[in-house]
Amino acid sequence: MIGVAHRDTGVEEGVGLTALLVAAARAIETHRDDSLARDVFAEHFVLAAPASAGWPVRVQQAPDGDANPLWGRFARYFGLRTRVLDDFLLRSVRAGTRQVVLLGAGLDSRAFRLDWPPGCVIYEIDREGVLAFKHGVLDGLSAAPKAARVPIPVDLRADWAGALTDAGFDTAAPTVWLAEGLLFYLPNAAETSLIDTVDGLSAGGSALAFEVKLDKDLLEYRDSPLYTSTTQQIGIDLLNLFDREPRPDSAGNLAGRGWSIAVHTPFDFTRHHGRGPLPEQNDALAGNRWAFAHKPHP
Repeated sequence: MIGVAHRDTGVEEGVGLTALLVAAARAIETHRDDSLARDVFAEHFVLAAPASAGWPVRVQQAPDGDANPLWGRFARYFGLRTRVLDDFLLRSVRAGTRQVVLLGAGLDSRAFRLDWPPGCVIYEIDREGVLAFKHGVLDGLSAAPKAARVPIPVDLRADWAGALTDAGFDTAAPTVWLAEGLLFYLPNAAETSLIDTVDGLSAGGSALAFEVKLDKDLLEYRDSPLYTSTTQQIGIDLLNLFDREPRPDSAGNLAGRGWSIAVHTPFDFTRHHGRGPLPEQNDALAGNRWAFAHKPHP
């Protein structure tokens, strides 16, 4: 583990560091009595990286506990998102889909922690350093995936579609795609290209879940407790990482190509599950939307 922690991990700065933020939130969620999602690997990622080794992995370790905007409300948001997207993936594979593609997989451990039906293949696409860090931690835990797992070390700005098909991806078979916490870091053109590529690679019966922000001006919430606490407590300035170009209408673009679309606020799922964030004043989550798209069979 020492060798892992002192390599160039790909998660020590910039957008890569947000993968550790999400891992810490998942660790906190895992240890809650009323947990919505369990990820027993998450805290090991957090503790293995020098940048996050001192972060809380239980809400009791956070200053002010649940009242802490970062490790309380924001972490609960990531816990809720994890549960909702877990459910989405499992519904898809239980309905018969066997290909799963995680775009910008980061420190996602779903291949190891979810109960996949026989025959599932999980493709994980992310930068080489991020995947190498993840593999180092998981190997140290002797973790075994619960489905066939194919890591694809490629930047999403490169020819990831070619790398995916070279790795055995079948364009004739339905796929469930996940872009969790990804699109708002991409320039407008890159998001449009990614969505176009997913559409082109998706056979009928495929599904896609992704997250977007609809805020016309992200700086409107620059003083929100979520953003300020994240910057002050762990040095991640999310507003500096988000792309501030006007966003494409990815949900509308897919609908125009025949996909059925359902778009929800996170608060919809808070009310469904009985826990999670609810709207508040000066709310950095106000523009967040979770979109679920399904491509019909021909």
